[in-house]
Amino acid sequence: MTDSKGQGAALVTGSSSGIGLGIAEALAAAGHDVMLNGIDPETEVAPERDRLAEAHGVRTAYARADLTHGQAVDDLVGEAEDRLGPLAVLVNNAGVQHVAPIAEFPDDKWELILALNLSAAFRAIRAVVPGMTARGHGRIVNIASAHGFVASPGKAAYVAAKHGLLGLTKTAALETAEQGVTVNAICPGYVWTPLVESQIPDTAKARGITEEEVKRDVLLAAAPTREFATTAQIGALAAFLCTDAAAQITGAALPVDGGWTAQ
Repeated sequence: MTDSKGQGAALVTGSSSGIGLGIAEALAAAGHDVMLNGIDPETEVAPERDRLAEAHGVRTAYARADLTHGQAVDDLVGEAEDRLGPLAVLVNNAGVQHVAPIAEFPDDKWELILALNLSAAFRAIRAVVPGMTARGHGRIVNIASAHGFVASPGKAAYVAAKHGLLGLTKTAALETAEQGVTVNAICPGYVWTPLVESQIPDTAKARGITEEEVKRDVLLAAAPTREFATTAQIGALAAFLCTDAAAQITGAALPVDGGWTAQ
């Protein structure tokens, strides 16, 4: 660890890779000490944790936690504050997906998705709000989805959770509006991550089309730009929402979806 730049500590859930890591990178670059979180062993995350600290001159830490268990969320917030100090920023990014028709959707998958994508965000917000309001400053960013606005077949639990997350965002924003705390949601469409990239060859083979056709005509079919968002773009928006310049943005749901939800 290095000395802090003094922008305040940030907790980013689900940040061992992908969108969450991109957000952690942007917050570290802005001078925030960052607590990373995931379900990966610490030995696997340590190189990225240490790289962020060294590259940006901030303190970083990692906590392995399964946030589908409610108490684990409260414990994670407590550990982040014990190790890095009072949280100035909370980013609820952890999530999971399962695709199946409603008639075949397993109970355990429904409960899992609601627990991680929605209930964990609620518990984390509940845990940080008292401290943020007492200090008169805080930034909460929930990573929702274009599926917070629109639906797709086979994604009942995910769509329900992301719609719920937007409602939670608005309620939390109203409750904290006079205490210097902002609460907003970012709603990505398809984002170019290692997970998405790894799925493309199998999809191309299964459909008998090229990988470029998978990208343009399958994954990006609903996006007018026909381009993926990047983790750096999501991170940059999250970092902006945590600045003083964004003090009057609260209760907002901001799409980063190539125009998908504009249609």
